Amino acid sequence: MGCNQPVFCGHTLYSNMLHCSRCNALAQVYFYYHNYGGKHMGITSFSDINDMHIDVLREIANIGSGNAASSLSRMLGHSVDISIPGIGIKGFNEAYEALGGAEAIMVGTLLMLSGGINGMMMFLLPIEVVCDLVNILMSTDIKSHEEIDEMGYSVINELSNIMSASFVTAISSMTDMMIDISPPEAALDMLGSIMSVPSIYFAKMSDTLLLIQNELEIEGKKTRANVLLLPDMPSLEKLMTSLGIDI
Repeated sequence: MGCNQPVFCGHTLYSNMLHCSRCNALAQVYFYYHNYGGKHMGITSFSDINDMHIDVLREIANIGSGNAASSLSRMLGHSVDISIPGIGIKGFNEAYEALGGAEAIMVGTLLMLSGGINGMMMFLLPIEVVCDLVNILMSTDIKSHEEIDEMGYSVINELSNIMSASFVTAISSMTDMMIDISPPEAALDMLGSIMSVPSIYFAKMSDTLLLIQNELEIEGKKTRANVLLLPDMPSLEKLMTSLGIDI
């Protein structure tokens, strides 16, 4: 099937388009699609994801992560630099290894997605960066998660909620789809325990997931912020078509 030229945001001046994340992303998608010759792209499982899909998803992740970093920067009152995200399809065991092992201590924020996209998303931050963020916001000198008190946990929840919701809001705005999210639930635990929920939830659908890895730089310190995106397959197709690509 052919590809309908994407509908931009009504910007007639190129300079306006350059500063519009939706225009930029749609232009990238349109370019990638035609470079691949407009081939049929039916998606029935993550194994059907090809290089073009990855390129499109990278653009989506780039905007979502940038929006989350901007929200974090406003909350901290410090600049937050973010790299173009690395993205790939991983089995759950591969994801454990890429994220530091099943025993790595993380803060994971889980959101259930419904409406335009059905599935779940998990935002993962290493405990080291979480301690740094709590120290910045509370003017403390926490060295490990064992020192975090009730007020610190409240800050962690707020940070996680703002970043994860900002990511989803950016995707919703870019695709013009209404995406409902459940109240974000943050947990501080070992990675294996945190990921047990998505692995059980998706066990009957897929043994793979979409792993988005961003590099953040805050106050001169570099760390990774990770996103696990697990849409169902009809939602993944809908995501592509919303950006002007016919499946």
